[in-house]
Formats: sequence, structure tokens, C-alpha cells
Amino acid sequence: MAKKVICFGPGTAFKGGIANYNVSLAKAMDKIGCDTEIISWTQQYPAIVPREFKDNTSKKNLLEGTKVTETYITNYNKMSTWKQTANLMIEKKPDVVVIQWYNAQQGWPLGKIAQWLKKAGVRVFFDLHFVVPKENSKIDRFFTQMGLNKVDNFIVHALSTYNELKALFPDRNFKLIEKDDFTEKDAVIKLYHPVYDLFEPDPNFDIAAYKKEHHLQQYVFLYFGFIRKYKGLHNVIKAYKKVADQREDVSLIICGESFWNTLDTTKFSTKVKNFIFGIVKKLFMKKEDDEKDYRPLDLINELNLQDRVMLMNEFVPNEEVHKYFQVADVGLLFYLRATPSGVESLNYNFKLPVIATSVGHFPETIENGVNGYLAEPENLDDMASKMIQSIEKPINRENIAQKTKEMSWENYAKAIVGL
Repeated sequence: MAKKVICFGPGTAFKGGIANYNVSLAKAMDKIGCDTEIISWTQQYPAIVPREFKDNTSKKNLLEGTKVTETYITNYNKMSTWKQTANLMIEKKPDVVVIQWYNAQQGWPLGKIAQWLKKAGVRVFFDLHFVVPKENSKIDRFFTQMGLNKVDNFIVHALSTYNELKALFPDRNFKLIEKDDFTEKDAVIKLYHPVYDLFEPDPNFDIAAYKKEHHLQQYVFLYFGFIRKYKGLHNVIKAYKKVADQREDVSLIICGESFWNTLDTTKFSTKVKNFIFGIVKKLFMKKEDDEKDYRPLDLINELNLQDRVMLMNEFVPNEEVHKYFQVADVGLLFYLRATPSGVESLNYNFKLPVIATSVGHFPETIENGVNGYLAEPENLDDMASKMIQSIEKPINRENIAQKTKEMSWENYAKAIVGL
């Protein structure tokens, strides 16, 4: 009899890496023969958060061709839906529920849902995209402990995450395992961030014509994904300036939506949200982590790079993603802090090498000179040097395929259900 799996997290109606991740996991569970359902949020965050999280542009249905179903029920701002969510899962009698943990603010509802499931005897895993929040504010640490304390079992993508989990709960006897046998308490499955297969290269895409149309040079660097302070776009642009001053044959594509600039700022409701959210941030967030005044795109004009940078400052529909990765030669991940990265995985999906700063998990996944290059964090000269090195000593893209061949979604799904 097929195992029943529930993947809790944002469904296809939402945009961003976690939605892609949850959908990919559900598709993988379906592929290995599990009876799979996505149970999703309707609203993921407090109503005061001034951001649009829904995907209103993509036309491609990422679940097409699968038996995966979706149910949208959980509203962060309606506590009654938390209990409804748990009851719905319990009624379905799943073998395992995999809950995506990616934002500390969700610790309260997720902790309650996990507690109700555990009381009913349902096996629950938190799939940890981080333990220590990138912002690491007081309130985030509080909600992290509130949520993770209710769960017996976890999935991690890097040893650094496992070590953070042990540090958060020093009195718990965690056991690191490679796949689940449905018996271990406090078991932590050490896996990886799988390589995305949602997006595929288009064999008919004319790379040369696209480069000519957009005035791109021979060598193209790519920054892809939401623009957040911790992702270090300011360092990407500054390092690229050093390279562009030395070479005429390079271009930079910046492709991503400014994370905190998705609502109409002229609307009264947006102004109210921004005001209240600003007060909350001042109370609980470190000043250096506040992104209110983070405007890295201003550097394009300040450094006179208008003719050397292709800017797509918007959310990219699913059907358009392949273009940017097919036209690029190298992906740039000059993060200030890092947990296992969906953008890194997306690069590998297109056999695209990356240059990343040696922070977080990157030294675990990137072998210098094999599938990418590592640069010293906050060292612009070293970042620029590695960018030039990637041109003069290009990475063999077959190395990337070889390095990541075991990092499939199918292997990931099998490990969780013990196959």
C-alpha cells in the first residue's frame, strides 16, 4: 500500500524558492509512488508584513502531469485555521507530514500544529532551511524555539544546520541518520538541498540572438533571486565594476524582485503596514539587519554601469526562468550569511557554475575549481579575481553534473519515507 505523505508549506499559488521547494518535494513523493498532498497556507505571515507573496504572473502549472492535490487552509492571522489544519491532516491518516520551516515568525502556528499532530500520533518532520534566522532578532529566536521545541524529528541540508540545532537544544539527544526508519526519536536526517528539476533548458532557445537583442557581451554573470540584504547584491555590483573596468567582454544580469517593494506604496493600507512593521522592526531587529534603506540598485548609476548591466527588477514567471540561466556563464552568490540555497540549486539545474562567498554551507557544496569558485566574504578584490578566473579557467560543466548527480529529489524523497 502506498504511503500517504502530506507536504505542508506554500503551494503553487505562491512565488519564491520555498514554494518551488515544497512543490518539488511533493512531485518527488508522487514519482516514487506515494499518495501525496500539499496542504498550504492561505496567508503565511502577520497581516502587517508589507509584501505580496502570491504568484500572479506565472502561467505554467508546476504540478501538471502529477496526482498531487492541493488544499489551501492555513491563515497565520486566524488561529481557528491552525486547528482546522491539524484536524484535516489527522483525518487523512498520513504516514508522515513534512513541514517546511523557513521563517521564524511561523514558529507559533507551526508549533501548535505540530503539537496537535504529535498528540494524535502523526509522524512529523520539520524540513529545516535554517535554525538560526538570518536576521537573528530577539523575537525570531523566541519563535524559533517555540516552533522547533514541539517536534521530535528534523531534516537538515547541511552539517552547519545540524550543529545549530544541537546548540539550540543542548539537552536533547539528537541522532544523525541518513534515511528514516520510522522508529528513531530525535532523529535528524542529514540530506542536502536537491537540485531543482522544475525548470529545464529550452533546446530551441537562441542564446546568441538573446544576447544580441539585450546587448550582452561574450561572458555573462548572473545574479538571480529576491533582492535581500544578506544576499549581498551590493557586493556583486561593486565586484563586477572592478571586472568591467578591466574587460570589455563582460556583462551582468540582475534578475529579481526587490523583496520589500511589491506593494503599491501610494495605497493607504500599504502606508499603514509600513508604519506598523517599521515599529516592530525597531523593537526587535538589529539595526544592521533592517532592509528599509537597502538600495543596491542605486549603485548601477553611481558606478556608471548603466550600459554594462541588464536589469530585470521584477518577479520572473516560471516559464521565463530558463532564459537567464541559459544565457549566463556563471552565477554569483556573494552572500553575507548563507543557509542551503535554492538559487545555488537552480544554477546546478542548468549546469551553471557558481562563485560564492565562503560562508555558511557553501564550502560544503562548492569544491573550488571543480563546480565553482569560493571568494573571501567582504573582499571585493578577491570576488573580482574569482570572476576573472572563471573566464580564464572556466569550470567544466560536466563536473557540475557529476558533483550533483546524487542530489536528486527522488533520492531525497526516498530517504524521508525510508525507501
